[in-house]
Amino acid sequence: MRSSQIKSISILIALVLMLSAFGTAAAEQERRKIVTPADADEWIAVFLGEHPEDLEDKWILSAQMEAAAARMGGIAGLAKQLAAFGAAVEISPAYEGEIQKYKAFYIPCVFSAISADLILIVQDGAVAGLQTGPYSGSQEKEPDNSDTFDSIDLALPVPSLGELPGILTMPQGDGPFPAVILLQGSGASDKDESVGNLKPFRDIAEGLAEQGIAVYRFDKRSYVFGAELATKKDITLKDEYLEDAVNAVQLLARQDKIDPDRIFVLGHSLGGNAIPALARELKQSPAKACGFIMMAASPRPLDVLMREQYDYLFSLLPEISAQQQAKKDALYAELDKLQNLNALAEDDQVAGVYSSYWKWLAAYDVLEAAKEITQPVLLLQGEEDYQVTMEDFGIWKESFGEKENWQMISYPGLTHAFVPGEKTEGAAVYARDRKVQGQVILDIAAFIQGADPEN
Repeated sequence: MRSSQIKSISILIALVLMLSAFGTAAAEQERRKIVTPADADEWIAVFLGEHPEDLEDKWILSAQMEAAAARMGGIAGLAKQLAAFGAAVEISPAYEGEIQKYKAFYIPCVFSAISADLILIVQDGAVAGLQTGPYSGSQEKEPDNSDTFDSIDLALPVPSLGELPGILTMPQGDGPFPAVILLQGSGASDKDESVGNLKPFRDIAEGLAEQGIAVYRFDKRSYVFGAELATKKDITLKDEYLEDAVNAVQLLARQDKIDPDRIFVLGHSLGGNAIPALARELKQSPAKACGFIMMAASPRPLDVLMREQYDYLFSLLPEISAQQQAKKDALYAELDKLQNLNALAEDDQVAGVYSSYWKWLAAYDVLEAAKEITQPVLLLQGEEDYQVTMEDFGIWKESFGEKENWQMISYPGLTHAFVPGEKTEGAAVYARDRKVQGQVILDIAAFIQGADPEN
């Protein structure tokens, strides 16, 4: 635990990071516009170089981009947010695309710790946003079907915004089938929860479909509507997760061949943290979930986890250069702002996220909310996870280990994305070509198939 102004709070520290907002640029003749892929190449080369601050006087930024940069110490401050990615090793040529109604330039980059696309959002030639996305240097198209399942496009409506592209992975046969909805970790994540070369949600969807379980996954609202959300100052976890998750349960319950009484919700990382809040929301909905799966979910405050992640990643460096120390200090200075939430105004941001988000999280008692869950719960944890650790697993175990409706499993040798790896790999694990371990999928399938829908 890929984010817009609602991201940068990532539990997936090397995932997607939206670094800015969107707005209208003032026309300044002395500054250049980004019009072609070559312009984007030049901009990114400077951004990843030794003096990213040089961009401020030479290229047009949108008004809100300039404001966002100013709050984080300028363009150089934005560049520091990529510290966990490591040094840029290879920068491929930019190619043009579109994100909603905005022109976008995709620049595939290989960093020392991870591979990812840097995506420049452009509005009328002005740089209006910068985010990261899955590395497009090695894209693999999802098959429409296999011998055991079909992949069906199923969009999730979002009131007042549009719809989120989604895929229902359906086992072949007459059904009705049990089904599970997948909720990604923090940030602007796609339906596969793509991180570097990993696509854990695709692995889970196809693996469970082979076990006779339908799976619905969809792009996060922040991934599809990042521009629209960037100006929403009162955004909270409810906007990022809960509304769409509740609607996804209702949508799935209406699908042919789906058993509406056997719908589960799986949340990974911050998506797992949201499960207790979602369980509360679903109590008021016509269709409900009959069980929950929480993968690498932490009961501790998000800023505490972020600081631990930074501490650990910096500890892996043989030595810290002056530039790296400056990046570390800037990151910690951002988190220090959360020590006095009451001092934060509505317009204030911390780590690129408006204060309303942090205040909602501070008021959200995850453990207290989890006590209200009466349905079966499966909690899974990788023992080589440095982002959500065995300390978190221990807290869950102490709180709910004796409750009959809770099951807990930890996996030696598995990381945050439940792929094989070691903590000492740091964020580099996301650059490996690995799959979610088969035993994890089998354990989820056994839980779903054995759960009592009457609970």
